[in-house]
Amino acid sequence: MRVAMIGTGYVGLVSGVCFSEFGVDVVCVDKDQSKIDRLNKGEVPIYEPGLDDLLDKNVKAGRLSFSTDIAETVKDADAVFIAVGTPSRRGDGHADLSYVYAAAEEIALAMDGYTVVITKSTVPVGTGNEVEDIIRKARPDADFNVVSNPEFLREGSAINDFMRPDRVVIGTSSERAQDVMRELYRPLYLIETPILFTTRKTAELIKYAANAFLATKISFINEIADLCEHVGTNVQDVAKGIGLDGRIGSKFLHAGPGYGGSCFPKDTLALVRTAQDAGSPLRLVETVAEYNNQRKRNMAGKIISACGGSVDGKTIAILGLAFKPNTDDMRDSPSLDIIPELQKAGASIRAYDPEAMDEAKALLENIEWCENAYDTMEGADALAIVTEWNEFRALDLDRVQSLLEKPVLVDLRNIYKPEEMAAAGFQYTSIGR
Repeated sequence: MRVAMIGTGYVGLVSGVCFSEFGVDVVCVDKDQSKIDRLNKGEVPIYEPGLDDLLDKNVKAGRLSFSTDIAETVKDADAVFIAVGTPSRRGDGHADLSYVYAAAEEIALAMDGYTVVITKSTVPVGTGNEVEDIIRKARPDADFNVVSNPEFLREGSAINDFMRPDRVVIGTSSERAQDVMRELYRPLYLIETPILFTTRKTAELIKYAANAFLATKISFINEIADLCEHVGTNVQDVAKGIGLDGRIGSKFLHAGPGYGGSCFPKDTLALVRTAQDAGSPLRLVETVAEYNNQRKRNMAGKIISACGGSVDGKTIAILGLAFKPNTDDMRDSPSLDIIPELQKAGASIRAYDPEAMDEAKALLENIEWCENAYDTMEGADALAIVTEWNEFRALDLDRVQSLLEKPVLVDLRNIYKPEEMAAAGFQYTSIGR
C-alpha cells in the first residue's frame, strides 16, 4: 500500500508518520520547500511529543519520505490524503476550502490507475462532493473514489490518538474504497478499534458535531464557574459531581480561560455558518462561540481586578502562551486576547512558554520575552498562569514571593489549592473557586 499525504501541517505530518509506523509506504508532500528540507534533515517543524523519534525511525526504515513533487508522488499512490489547512475565511467565518480544491485539481492531473482520494482536512458537509466534481471535470476518464476520513487528534497526545483511537470514521458508499480503507487501518482492526462506515456527508458532519459538543462542554463548565464565584461554591467539586454521571463524563469539564487551538474555534464557527446557509441555525452552538470569545477577554479583567482594579504602569508576569500544554500551537490561544487587553489597560508584560515562544513572537508585540518561569517574575506586580504546563505545577512558592513586588497570583487553570496559597501568603485568584 502506497500513500501520498498532501500537506505537512499538524494533521498531515502526524497522520503520515503514524501510517508509516503501520508499515505503509508514505510520501508526505508540501509546496513549502523549506519545510520539506527541514523534514528531510529530520527536523520536525511542530512540537508534538514523540513525533521526532517516530519520524526518524520510519525514515530510516525506508517507509517514510518527503517531497515537493505532487505529480510524481500521486502517480505512484494507491491512496491520496488531502490534509491541507481549512482556516476560517476572514469576515464571514466560513471555512476557506481553496487549498482543498487546489489539491484536488493537482491530484486529478497526476492520478494513474484506480486511486482513493481521502479528505483528512476538516471540511463542511458536501465538500467531498465538490472534490469529486473537481476531479471528474479535470479527468473524466479517471478511476477513483472520494472518501471522508476525519481526524480526531488532540495536540500533545496525537500519536496515541492515532495509534489507539476511540474510533475511526470512514465516509464512502463504494465497497472498493472501503476495502482500501480497511487495508490502511488493518492494524486497528486487530486491536478491535470501532470503525464506523457511513456516508461521506455524515462523516463530514460527525467531525464538526464532535468538536462543537466538546466546545459546548467547556463553555458550560466555564459558565458554571462564574456562577460558583458568585454563590461561593467550588467548580471543581461541581465538575466532579456531574462528571461521575456516566451520561456526562468528566472529560472537558475543566474550568479555565476558554478554548482555543486549531479546531474548536474555527470548526464551531464553520458549523454555525453551514447551519445558517442550510436554513437551520444552531442557536446553542452560536452562543457557545460568542461566549468563548467574550470569556477570553474577560480573563484580562480578572487579572486587573486581582491587581486592585488597575494595571496601569504595572508589570504582569505571564506563564504560558500556547492554547494548552504539550504543543507550540498559538492559534486562538486565550493569551492572544488576554495580553493585548492588559496592554490596553497600561500594563507591561513579561512572558514565558516552554515551547510556543517563537510562534508567540510573530503574534504579540511589546513583550519582554523571558528565559524561564522565574525570570518573568523579577519585579513584577502580579503573576498570571495562562497555560498549565507541568513545570508550572510545582513552583517554588517562597522564591515566587521573593521575586514578585506583591504576592499576587492569578491562576487561570486552577493548578493550586486556594487554602494552601492563602496559607503561603498569596493574594490568590482562581477560576470558579
